[in-house]
Formats: sequence, structure tokens, C-alpha cells
Amino acid sequence: MTSVSLRGYTVVRAGRASFLLHRRSAFVALGLLAALAGTVIASLCLGESTVSPVDVVEVVLGKPNPNELVVGEFRLPRIVVGLLVGTALGLAGALVQTVARNPLASPDVVGVTWGATATVVGLMAYGVVGSTGQAPYAAVLGGLVAGVLVYALAWRRGLHAQRFVLIGIGISVALSSLTSVFLTKGDGFQAQAAKVWMTGSLNGSGYDQAGRLAWVLLSAAPVALWAARAQRSISFDDATAVGLGLRLDRIRLGMALLGTVLASCAAGAAGPVDFVALMAPQIALRLARSAQVPLLCSALTGALIVVLADLIARRLLAPTELPVGVVTGLVGAPYLMWLLVRSRRGGA
Repeated sequence: MTSVSLRGYTVVRAGRASFLLHRRSAFVALGLLAALAGTVIASLCLGESTVSPVDVVEVVLGKPNPNELVVGEFRLPRIVVGLLVGTALGLAGALVQTVARNPLASPDVVGVTWGATATVVGLMAYGVVGSTGQAPYAAVLGGLVAGVLVYALAWRRGLHAQRFVLIGIGISVALSSLTSVFLTKGDGFQAQAAKVWMTGSLNGSGYDQAGRLAWVLLSAAPVALWAARAQRSISFDDATAVGLGLRLDRIRLGMALLGTVLASCAAGAAGPVDFVALMAPQIALRLARSAQVPLLCSALTGALIVVLADLIARRLLAPTELPVGVVTGLVGAPYLMWLLVRSRRGGA
């Protein structure tokens, strides 16, 4: 493997393959990994009973320890699920924002998350599925259908970014209203369980959810590497990209489909955790100062947001635990308003 330095980038070659590495993004990714490791350890240590970091490390390494039940059985599984959910949402948000070329675009804004929510709530409210079991598969199906519908309606001799976002918002509103109908007309007890699922929570999460989501992320890794390379292609305006022989429609479709799958699977694992997919890519972009939204940094930022939000949700009103979606919503809603105000003032 060899490397050649350019302004802000390093060209890394391994045999016939080569790729550009943005140096600042690499340093930011290392910093995010360090912050994420610290947050995970803090989350494993803090709870109704405090565990020392040494004991936490021993439990994680599989060594015998009296805190094995608390750390290994109660706290570690939900943190693993939080890491995977945040990773999937951060990556999904980066892909959707790249396709839409809009910082306001994310799976929960353009209808994907609401598609998953409406499907699961409808099936739960009428007793077809429970909060576990088939609910994750229903969420994936609903999110995919909503994503395909938004993409199809936004298509008019190509995908137009503004049309994509506006139609997505319209679909979100429609699906939100449909969800309210399900909650009102369905069985009262089942509807209450659906409301709990809608808040987005890691409480009770286990390795079953983590395993399914981990397989999805591993399967998506090669496609994500392709998307990272293709990002530079679609950063040009459409006329320039077409003139260079790029198949923009296929690239955008592939990115949008991958983002839809990841967001739907994340919703299936933990319910709709709002605003993570909206915030993570923009935070990563500002940290990395790169030309495109950095996919790896976005994924790490999403994981950090979810794990940190879960820690706050568990300890803010202890011993009462808040759903992680409540905390991300409290932070994400003002952030969304700030983006709207900034865009009206002519911000990039």
C-alpha cells in the first residue's frame, strides 16, 4: 500500500485500487471514536448502581466479576443496540442529504421513518403484531414502501432535489395523520403499547435486535464504500455530471435505497428515534469541513448521539427512565428550527 499527499487529501493505493482520504475527516473520525469509547464506558458505569471502569472492562473482556449481571446482561445489550441504531441513522441521514442536496432532508423528514411508524402502529393497534417479534419486519416493509413512494412521486425525467424534499414532507404529514387514525380507532390497550413504541426506546433491547441490525450494516458496508466514492461524482451540477458520462439517476437511486433500508431497520430495532439522521450528518460535515458529507464521520456521530442521549435519558430523572427518542427530540427540534431560520437568511 502506498500513499501520495495532495492538498487536504491523501491518495491511498493498494494494488490496482486507489481512493482519496480526506485527512481532517480521518482525524475527526479518530476523535469521534475516542469520544464514543468514553461515552460507552460512562454509560456502562452509571446507573442505579455505580460500577468502576475497571470492573466494566473486565466484564467486557469476559473475565469473572461480581458486576457481570448488571453490566453484561442489563446495560451492555442496550448500548450495543444504541451504537448500531445510531450508526445506521447517521449513515442513512448522510445518504439522503447527499441525494437531496439539502441539510433539512433526512429519513424522518422525507417520510421513511413515518412509513415504518404508520405500518407498525397500524398493525399493533389492531392486534396483528406485538411490540416485538414481527414488528421490526413490519417497520422495514413500511419504511421501504414509503421511501419508494417518495422517490417515484419526485421523479420527473430525473430526480429533482427540492421536489424530493417537498414530496417527502407531504408524505410524512399524510402518514402522521394516518398514524393518529390508527391510534384513535384501534384497540385501546394495543394503541397504548403502540404509543410507547413510537417514542423510540432502547429499554429492553437485547442481542436479538443487535444481531439483525449488525447483519444489515455488514451487508451494507460494500455499498456504503461505493456511495462514499460516488459522492464526489454527484457533487457536480447535473449538466456537468451528465457531460462526464455519469449515470446520476442510478447513483441517486442506489444511495436513496440504501438510506431507506438503514433508516427502516433502525426504526425496527428501537422504534423511531427522531432527528438523529437529521443532526448527525451536519455535525460531522462541520467538524470535518469536507466538500461532501463524510459518511464514516456521520455514522460515528449518529452512534455518539444515541448512546449519549440514552445515558441522559436514564439518569436525568432517575430512577425514572425516559425513552431515548424524547431526548433526541428535545435537542433535534430546536436544531431543525435553527436550520430553517438559517436557510431563510441565505445560509448555505
